[in-house]
This record gives sequence, C-alpha cells and structure tokens, in this order.
Amino acid sequence: MKKIIQEQFDVLVIGGGPAGLIAAGRAAQKGARVALVEKNDRYGIKLLMTGNGRCNITQDASDMFEFVKAYKNGRFLLNAFNRMSPKNLRDFFRGRGVETKVEKNGKVYPVSDQGKDVLDSLYQYCRENMVTFFNTEEVIDIIKEENKITKIITKKKEISAEKYILATGGKSYPQTGSNGKAFDWLEKLGHKIVEPVPSLVPILIKEQAIKDAQGLSAHNVSVVAMQAGKKIVTSSGDLMFAHYGLSGPLALNLSRDLRKKIAKGEIKLLLDLKPQLSFEKVDEIIRNDFEKNGHKNLSNCLADFASPKMLDLIFALSEIDTHKHASNLSKQDRLKVVSLFKKMEVTVEGLFGFEKAMVTSGGVSVKEIDSKTMQSKIVKNLYFAGEVVDVDGPTGGYNLQVCWATGYVAGESSVLR
Repeated sequence: MKKIIQEQFDVLVIGGGPAGLIAAGRAAQKGARVALVEKNDRYGIKLLMTGNGRCNITQDASDMFEFVKAYKNGRFLLNAFNRMSPKNLRDFFRGRGVETKVEKNGKVYPVSDQGKDVLDSLYQYCRENMVTFFNTEEVIDIIKEENKITKIITKKKEISAEKYILATGGKSYPQTGSNGKAFDWLEKLGHKIVEPVPSLVPILIKEQAIKDAQGLSAHNVSVVAMQAGKKIVTSSGDLMFAHYGLSGPLALNLSRDLRKKIAKGEIKLLLDLKPQLSFEKVDEIIRNDFEKNGHKNLSNCLADFASPKMLDLIFALSEIDTHKHASNLSKQDRLKVVSLFKKMEVTVEGLFGFEKAMVTSGGVSVKEIDSKTMQSKIVKNLYFAGEVVDVDGPTGGYNLQVCWATGYVAGESSVLR
C-alpha cells in the first residue's frame, strides 16, 4: 500500500499563479510557515502568456473609485485595491528589481518587456521568505470538519494547515491547468458559485472577406453593436483580423457585453475604421486621391490613406473591380468605399469558449467573502485570491491587478487573523 506523507503548515496556498505566488510570499513575509501547492511542474504559466509574453502587469490608475467601475462587482475590490493599488504594485516590483513603464491606454509593463522577470521576482520573493513549494501535486480533495478545513489530499500527500488560501484560477486557458475543479470543491464546502462563463474572447464573424484579411491590424477603431435594429453597446480600441473573425483588445472587451446578448438574436457590428474623420472628410480625401490618380487602377490608389491589406479588404467587400481606372469610378461606387471605411457591417457568428478565454467571469460569490480580508464567510479558515472570485475586468492589466491585490490581502490577512 502506498504510504501517504503528511505535512503541517501555518498557511497553505493552492495554486501557483500570480495570485498564489504573491499570497504565499506575503504570508511568509509576515512570519508564517507557508506551503504552495501547484499541479503543474512550473509556476506562473499563465503569467508568461499575458501581453504576448511581455506581461501587462496592471493598468496605470490613481483614482480607485473610478478604476473599479471597469470591473464586474468592482466595489468589492476597493479595499484590496487601496491596500495594493497599481502604484503600490509598481513600487513592490521596483523594490524587487523590476522597473516598469506605462504604454498606450495605460498598460503597465516591465521595462525589460520580459514577463519572465516578473515571475522570477515573485519566485524569489517566496524563496527568500522560505515558502515550501510542492509542484506536480494535484489536489484531489479538500476535507472540512465542522466549519474549518482540516487538510487537503493530493495524489502523493496529505497536507494540513491552520489557514488555506485558494488561488486556483477559473476555467480560462485550461491547457495551463485552470480546469475549474476548485468550483466543485467549493460547492461541497458550502459556497455558492456564480456560473463561470468565458470572458475576453475573440469574435467569430460570418463574412469570408473578414477572415481573408487575417493579419490585418486596425488602430483606434470605433464599433457599434446592433441587435434587432437597436444599439446595444459601443466601444473603441485596436482590432486584429483573424482567420475566424476579429481579435485584439477591442474585440476581446466587446465580447464581455456580447456574451449576455448573443442568445437573443443576430448581432451586427458597425466598424468605423476612421473615427477621427467625418464621413464628409473621408469622402473628400478619397475623391481628391481618385482625381489625382485618375489614370491608375483602383488597386494603386489611396496608398497614403490606408494600408494595402486594409484596401484589399475594403475593395473585396465593395465588390468593385480594382482594375478600373479611378477616373472611371462612379459616385455611387466611391460612396460605397467611403461607407466601408466609416460603417463596415459585419455579422457575429459566435464567440469562442474557455479554450480561448483570457479570463473567467463567475466564480465564488462576492457576497460570501469579506472584502477587507478575502476571508470566506462560510468556511472559517479559508481565503480567496484571484480569478476564482466572481470579479473580472477588461483587457489591459485589469485582471492581473485583481490577482496581485487580492493575493496580497489574502496572504497578509491569513497571518494577522
């Protein structure tokens, strides 16, 4: 019979992502004997995926009351964000040798553009405070007696502690280990789970011309989503065209709102590729270009107005013969081109699921968590950190900020209480 090894700690953190690492480090820094259990052989896998490997660690914000408005259940986060604000976080990493910078739209990255530097600093934070690491240790059960957790059972060990911090993530990017099993444990422990749904996902589009434009980037695009003739949401940002439809920050953020509406009927997206210019101004620019280059084929016009790939898309959707000379183009066809720049209509076919989701929307109900401490109101010695909680925000460092702040508060509170 296989021998079960028993271990005892003050604080046990389950989940070795950003929330778990900072929680473990903070609890150990406050003097606790801490263990961190992770099912993978490496820590912070999802952290290395953020910002295309550059790690968009947070969003540059100073007014926390305004900042939390971007989140689902944002007011719940106020206490945590006041304890570990974006500024405090940057100071934290600066003190650990990782300088940061603010880029477009308030996104904060390490100066090195290397997510590995962020992960290494967190790992070192835990190491110098004597955190015990148990990797490749998959939790198979959590045991509760009366109102307290008494131990966890992995495939190799039984580990017990005075306090437990759950930082297992949600169900997004399941290939990293976020499979949502923790939600089953929590329901067994008596917690209410708000149904997890994929959030911040790419959008599937019906029109083939959009798919054929894969690789095209469009900056500062405005979009209006329409359903049954009514405007349901507006947004703006950078867009990426892909073989399935639309991605990039604008599409991902838009998907948060579309998820709630898509079952109610077909959704059309009206894309304004030149929102800084009026319809009349775009028409003037295009008309002048066609007059200047009347002897050229349409495919050789508008080079100063849009990228070749963008023009390929515009002309494909217009169904105008690009071998025509610009001087032979009718006013009707010219206005069709203008309209495609200012109101390109595309049809939503669907949204990706958890396999492409950046975050999970849903999780442990915030009504069952003390926002000042991240302590469970149901299980006396249980705390929460990160994506397992029913809070989520847009792209741009918002969701990592949740991990840092809730993890820091959970780690500290688990020792002080």
